[in-house]
Parts: sequence; structure tokens; C-alpha cells
Amino acid sequence: MERSDLGGRQQGPIWHRKPCPAARRGVIVNIIHSVKGYHSKTIRFLNVAFDSSGDSLLVGDYQGNIYVFDLSGNRFNLVQRTMQPCTALAFNLRRKTEFLVALADYSIKCFDTETKELVSWMRGHDSSVSSISVHGSGRYAITTSTDTAQLWDLDTFQRRRKLNVRQSVGIQKVFFLPLSNTILSCFKDNSVFAWEFDTFHCKYQLPTPVEGSVLLYKVFAVTRDGRIFVAGGKSNHLHLWCLESKQLIRIIQMPAKVQAVRHLEFLPDSFDGGSNQVLGVLSQDNIMRFINIETCKLLFDIGSHEEGISTAAISPNGRYIASVMEDGSLNLYSVQSLTPEGNKPPPPVFKVVEDWSKCTSEPNKLTRVASGMSEWPWKSKRSKIQTRLLKLQVNTSLQNKENELPGRLNKKRLQSLLKGFGEYPAKYRMFVWRSLLQLPENHLAFSSLIDKGTHSAFVNIQNEYPIKSRKLLRVLQRTLSALAHWSAIFAETPYIPLLAFPFVKLFQNNQLICFEVVATVVVNFCQHWFEYFPNPPVNVLSMMENVLAHHDKQLLQHLIKHNVTSQVYAWPLLETLFSEVLTREEWLKVFDNIFSNHPSYFLMVVVAYIVCSRAPLLHCNQMADFEYFFHHRNNLDINAVIKEAYHLMEATPLDIHPQRMLDDFIPLTKGQYPVFNKYPKFILDYQTQERERIRQDEIEYLRERQLAHELEAKTQEQKAEDEAWYQKQALLREAEEQRRKMLLEEEEKLAEQRQRLAAVKKELKVKELQFLDASRRRFLKYQQDQHQMELQRLDDEIARKASMRDQEAAATIQDIEVRWMELESQRQLFEQVAEENAAKAEQKRIDTDWRLQALHKLRREDQDREKRYEEIAKLLHDNRVKEAELLKAMREAEEQKWEEVIQKKAQLEEEQKAAAAANEHRKQFLEDRMNDAELAEKLQREDDYFERHCDLKARRTERGVELQQVPRTGNICLNDFSASESSSHMSLDRRRGLACQERELMAEVRRLRQKLISQSRSRHPPTRFPATKWIP
Repeated sequence: MERSDLGGRQQGPIWHRKPCPAARRGVIVNIIHSVKGYHSKTIRFLNVAFDSSGDSLLVGDYQGNIYVFDLSGNRFNLVQRTMQPCTALAFNLRRKTEFLVALADYSIKCFDTETKELVSWMRGHDSSVSSISVHGSGRYAITTSTDTAQLWDLDTFQRRRKLNVRQSVGIQKVFFLPLSNTILSCFKDNSVFAWEFDTFHCKYQLPTPVEGSVLLYKVFAVTRDGRIFVAGGKSNHLHLWCLESKQLIRIIQMPAKVQAVRHLEFLPDSFDGGSNQVLGVLSQDNIMRFINIETCKLLFDIGSHEEGISTAAISPNGRYIASVMEDGSLNLYSVQSLTPEGNKPPPPVFKVVEDWSKCTSEPNKLTRVASGMSEWPWKSKRSKIQTRLLKLQVNTSLQNKENELPGRLNKKRLQSLLKGFGEYPAKYRMFVWRSLLQLPENHLAFSSLIDKGTHSAFVNIQNEYPIKSRKLLRVLQRTLSALAHWSAIFAETPYIPLLAFPFVKLFQNNQLICFEVVATVVVNFCQHWFEYFPNPPVNVLSMMENVLAHHDKQLLQHLIKHNVTSQVYAWPLLETLFSEVLTREEWLKVFDNIFSNHPSYFLMVVVAYIVCSRAPLLHCNQMADFEYFFHHRNNLDINAVIKEAYHLMEATPLDIHPQRMLDDFIPLTKGQYPVFNKYPKFILDYQTQERERIRQDEIEYLRERQLAHELEAKTQEQKAEDEAWYQKQALLREAEEQRRKMLLEEEEKLAEQRQRLAAVKKELKVKELQFLDASRRRFLKYQQDQHQMELQRLDDEIARKASMRDQEAAATIQDIEVRWMELESQRQLFEQVAEENAAKAEQKRIDTDWRLQALHKLRREDQDREKRYEEIAKLLHDNRVKEAELLKAMREAEEQKWEEVIQKKAQLEEEQKAAAAANEHRKQFLEDRMNDAELAEKLQREDDYFERHCDLKARRTERGVELQQVPRTGNICLNDFSASESSSHMSLDRRRGLACQERELMAEVRRLRQKLISQSRSRHPPTRFPATKWIP
């Protein structure tokens, strides 16, 4: 058998060499889709569909990948990734490159296989689409879900019609009949209607089958000519309807192994002209059997318990069968290899179903079926009577065996005790259980299992099951390891820890008893659980589903309606042994009854739990609600569950009773434990080999990874150093940039602060200057007034002195003129009496006397002037004293005003101390400045006044000298004139000396004043005002 792995490829060949289908039961190729990586896994295929030619195959997997397999060209191609699981496929549209896919989000999409593009997107369903039926023309399609069926126009991709039904009824399937315009609708109440496609009028309804042959229709098939309609369900019966006569023409009973039918499909034949005779029946045991509906013979089958089939599709040309296996792979079968004589004309009609492969060796195992409908009720009654008699005999033998228990206990008495009290006494429960289970207590065998150590599958069990108690975790690990060493299947079973944990917690102080109880439970109460490993036990779940269907059909229909399978409502209770849904006391009570009855009672307890939970389950409509219900504790009376389980044990027919499929209780053997190999060994061996291969690959991978890690570590180290250097440089650049930005921001803030401070300073300076300007203007005005008064007074004094000087000058001029006239007259007189010599001497004497008198008079005038000058100087000194007194008085008045201002500001100083202090310093500074300015101005004024006075005296002296230098006429002697001249010169020199002394004195006074001003400034430096603070 050729095996092909798609892997990560998007296209490629399907097989690498020409397949030989006869090598292994007609399988051409086995196709898987595995994903390799750290966690390698296989992606399951879900649906398959052929195109109208039968040479191309469309397959969808769990991840939404859609592949097209060209069987004639040996090529596959990935045409679409929908990213979600598909629920149905259709590949027989009018445009051959297009196909329809129903997705898990309840939508239907149309894609093109060549362009790989989305053609259309159709929405309208509120639940999962279970089937897509395409009209023979390929222009219309019907999509079916549990609550509605919708008709679509594939040219416009618009919905034309919608079929709605009551929620209590539900739709099973709606599809087109081949080669006709008739639509067949099948409902969950077994009603079948035929509709005219053009007018949508109901053409007919199939009648209800006769009593005794009723079954719940779930799957359907129609021949290519549209004449024969086959229906099946949860039974081994098939109903054949003739659509032309609208009558049930035959009921076919499948072999006893078939308990439910999951899929029906006719196998096309080149000789039957469309009236197909071979029907493929996929049953609950995942085997698809092909029978001839006319001869009722089993022609061949595909699949097995180890390689079960989940779903299948048959090519329209009848050459290939594509089946999706339970392990998620895809098998392609050759029909020609399966039926070498399949293309011959059909054999004559027979009335029995035969196992074609065993008919020659075991001819007595043929199962008869009725050719008519009248014989069925009688036959079923006889079979029921026989099975009841057989049940009584079996129960009698079982009771005789089970009554013999070790420890001198009688099982019948224990059952009566249990029936009376509902449970065993807690004090003796463990002893009773050991007696009921007939534990062998094989110490040596158990020690050998324990000595093998912890199994590799449970080394890290604490990671998956974090248990607080280390002792409990250690006991659980040892028990599971012993089970794995006893049988390899338990190392691969994921639910073994859940199954063993309740007993481990109960018998944690006796590991031998714990192990043997778990082993006994697995051997007897978990029969047939591992036949479908690694999948859940579908056969056991089907038994419980049949019991539930028999006793509570409505509840089962409700579960089916919401897609709740037995793996949701039964398997969680089985794999955990009710430990998730029951308390400790309830669990002990339940297992008191389980250990006291046949192993089938365990399954009946599960069904009883579901039946007793009928009310809350009927109110659930979400899958999450159902899952939560069967994984958590519920408000349920456990006594009612136990009572219902006993009722189910008695009321269930033998043909569906689990007791018929399960063996009686068989205790463990003494000395050595029995061999447990009731599982598909090749799967386990394959998994073991794969695990070993994976382990070796992991070792090699770890070694290479170590080397790669070392190299990578060095590379990373170098890279880290480079990266660190670059990061350091980048950080330095960033830090520098940040510092630069911070400096710029600080500079901007400082500039703003400086601007604000400058503005404040400017404002304060402006205010201060305004205040100083106002003070200076006031003081200047005062000085100007004083200067004006002084100037007025000086002008008056100068005018007075000038007038006096003018008067004196005028008098002196008059005197000089008089004297000049006298001298002129005397000169004339002297000229007249020049002859008189005698008179000359006298005249000389007289002149000399006169000159002496004149000199004396001038001397007296000079003395008088000096006196007047002294008086003027004294007056000037008095004026200076008065001015100083006036300035002192003005200063005192101003100081009084400043004191008043200071007192007023002292009151404000309590509220604004800083401002008051600044004003005080400012006032002190202004006062010192004003004093210095006043002193300087006063001294300057005195200097100016003294200089003016000196200049005036000098002018007056020069003027007097000029007057004195005027030449006199008359008889004046040169000696006299020279004498007067010498006297005047002496007076002038004296005055000049006095003037020089005065100037030197004034220069010394100026130097002293400047020195005093500099000392004053050094003693009173300019006041620095503190920064202005705004005080609220």
C-alpha cells in the first residue's frame, strides 16, 4: 500500500510509483497530512466529494485546507485555505472548476480551483450545514441544517426558497433526486415528502411503515434512476422504498454486528442502467459493507475495527471509493480490486443476506430476511421470546457463580443488604469490595512491577495533574507506572490517571489493593474500551446510546438536535468513573452497587444518570452547557439514579442490552496477573516505534541544537556586545541630545525668567526712577526757588552796591574834575606868575601840602573802603549762617515729613515687611544722596558767591587804579606824582596778594569738601534693594 504525506506541500504527485490495490484489500493509497515541528501532529481530514466525472476528488481537513486530487493525472493541489473546518463539500457544479464548501461558521462559500479565488459567499443558516445537494444541471443547490433547508441559484448565488420546520421535528436531509426535478425532504419524525422543483408543490408523502418495523431514519440513499429509496438509522434494518409506487417493498436486516447505520451510498454499475443494485452500508463499528439489495448478499467490506471508517464517498463512474478514516487519514480504494466480478450482469434474486467471504466455509450462518412485510411482526415476537428464555438461563448460571465469594461472604446476601440500606457499612466497605472483586493480592507480582520504577510516561505527571499532597501524587505515580509495566496500553491512554485517581485516593495506604482494584475495574468494567484506541470506545458508547434511545427517545433526539454525541454526554462520565459529578459519599454508594452487579450495570448507571437529568438537559441548547453539565456536580438524587439503573437493567431488551456484549465478571488470577492485550497492538507498536524514533530524533536534535546553541550563543554574545556598544553609543547620543534639549529648555526657561526679571526690574526701576524723578523735581523746584530768592537778594545787593559805587565814582570824578580844574587854574596862574620866583617856592609848599592832604584823603578813603569791604564780608558771613539755619530748618521739616511717611509705612510694614524694608533702604539711600547733594550745592554756591565777590573786588580795584592813574594837569611836581603812584601801587599789590590768598583758601576749601563727600559715600554705600516679593 502506497502511503503519501502531504506535509507542507501545496502541490505534487499523489503516489510515487504505480499502486497495486490488490496488495492490501483494494487500497490504492493512504494519504495523511502531517505537520512537522516541535510538536508534530497529523491534521484530520473531515469531508470528501467527487466531481461529476469521478476522476477528481475534493478533500477538506480540520484546519480548513481544501485539496483537489487528480486521480488520472496523479497530482494534488491545495486550492484554498478557509482557516476553519468544513462540514460539507460539493464538486459537481455546472462550472467544472467551481466547488461549494460549508464552513463551521454556518456559511457556504464558492471557490474556483484554477484561480483559487472566492467566487461567492452565501449566508443564511443558523446552525451547521450537514449536507449539500446539487441539481443534475449543476445550477441549483440545496443546503441542509437541523432547522432549515435553503435552495440556492448558483448562477446568481441568491437564495430562492427556504424550508422551515418546527423545532420539535427537525430536518434530517433534503436533496435532489437524480435525473429529475423532484426534491426529497426527510424529517426526524420519519416523514418523507416529495416536492416539485418548479412549483414547490408537494407531490406525495411516503406512508408510515407498519408496526414492528419502525426505525428512526437518519441516513438515506437513492439509486441513479431515482426509483429506489433506502433509509436507515439506529438499527440493523434497512427500509427499501419504491418511489414510483410509494410503498415499502423490502426490509433488509444487516448482520448482528451492525447495530446502527451511519452512511448509505449506492455503488454505480456499468450494466445496471442506473438501477443500482450494490449498496454501501457504513455501520457503527466503522466498517462499510457492500450488499446486493436484490440478492441480500454481502459482497465485500472495507475498513476494520483497527482501521475504522468515519465517512466515505463513491465516484460517479464506480471506479473509486474515498474514505476518511477514524485516524484522520484518507484511503482511496479501487472497486475493481474489491469486486473482480463486479462488472458482470447481476445474479438471480435471493432472499437472504450472506457473508460472501464465509459462505463456502460456514453456510449455516446466513441471516434470513422476509421478502414481504407481513412476516416481520411474527418473527420479531418469536425472537423476543427466545431471547428472554436465554436471559433467564444465563442469569441463573451467573448467580450460582457469583454467590461464591472469598472471606465466607455470600454475594446474594450482600445484594439483599445493599438493597435494604442502599450502601455497605463504611466500616466494612473496603473488606466487602475486596471480597466482591476477589482480589488475589499477588505481592510478588506487584513487587516486580514496582521494582521496574517509574514509567517514562508518568515521570512528569505532576505537571499535568498538580496534586497538593505529595504522598497522594507518589502513590498515583506508582500505581500508574505499575499499570503501564503490566500492559503497555495504559502508558498511552490519556484518561488512565482520571480513572485510577478515585481508587488511589481511597486506597492510598495500601498500594497493592489500589493497583489490583484498578486492574480489576479495567479488566471487567472497562471491557472493549481499548478496541478503538486511541479513540473513545465507540462500541460501548453506541450500546449506551441504544439503551437511551429505547428508554428516552425524546431526550436523545434533543441531544442529537444540538449535535451532542455520546462522546459528550456519556464518555466524560465513563473516563472519570463519575468522580467529577459525584461527591465522595455518592461515589462510594454508586460503586457499592456497581461492584455488586454485572459489569453492564456500570453502563446502565451512566444511562440512568442521563435519564434522571432529563429536565435540565432539555433546557440546554448550547454545546458549552452540555459539556459543563457532564463535567461538574449537579443537583441530582443519587438514590434515584441507582434505582433507575436497576430499572434499566430489567426493562432493557436483550438485543440492545449491554449484558449481551459484555462478559461476566472475571477476577484477577492468583500468582501472576493475566495478560491484558485487548487493544490494537499494531497501533501501540507503531506508536512505540514512533516514540522511540522521535526520542532518537530528539536526542540527535538536542545534540545538534546544543551545538547550534553554542554557536548561536557565541554569535549572540558577539552580537550582544556589538548591540550593547551600539546601544551605548545610541544611549550616549540620546543622552547628549536630551542634555542638549534640557540645556536649551533650561536656557529658554532662564531667558524667560531673565526676561520676566528684567521686566520686573525695569518696572521697579521705572517706578523708582519716577519716584526719584518726582523727588528730584520737587527738590530742584525747591532749590530753584531758593536760588531765585538768593539771586534776587544778591541782585538787589549788587544793584545797591553798584549804585553806591556809581555814586562814589561820580563823586570821585567830580572831585577829580574839580581838582583838575583847580590844577588847570593853578597851572594858568603859575604861567601868569611864572616871572614871580618868589611865589614859586610858596606855591611849591602849598602844592606839597595839598598833595599830602590829597594822599591822606586817599588813604582815608582806602581805609573806609576796606572797612566797607569788611562789613560786606561780615554781611556775607551772616547770610551764610542764615542760609545754613534755613537749610537746617528745611531739613528738619523734611525729616518730620519723612518721619510721618515712615510711620504710615510702618503700619503697612506689618502686612508687607519685605516691601517696607526695601522702601526704608531706598529712603535712607535717597536721604544720604540728598544730604550730599545739598552740601555739595551749598558749597558750590558759596564758592560761586565768593568768586563773584572776589571778581567784583578785583574789578573795583582795577577801576580805582585806573582812576588813580589819570594824569593831573597843573603844577604838579614829578616827585609828588611818583609818590602818589608808589602809594597806589602798594595798595594794588596788597589787594592782589589778598586776592591770591583768597583763591588759595577757596581751593583748599574745595579739596576739603570733595574729601568730605568721598568719605560720606564710603560710609554710606549705595543700597542694594532685595528682590521684590509678591505677598498676598
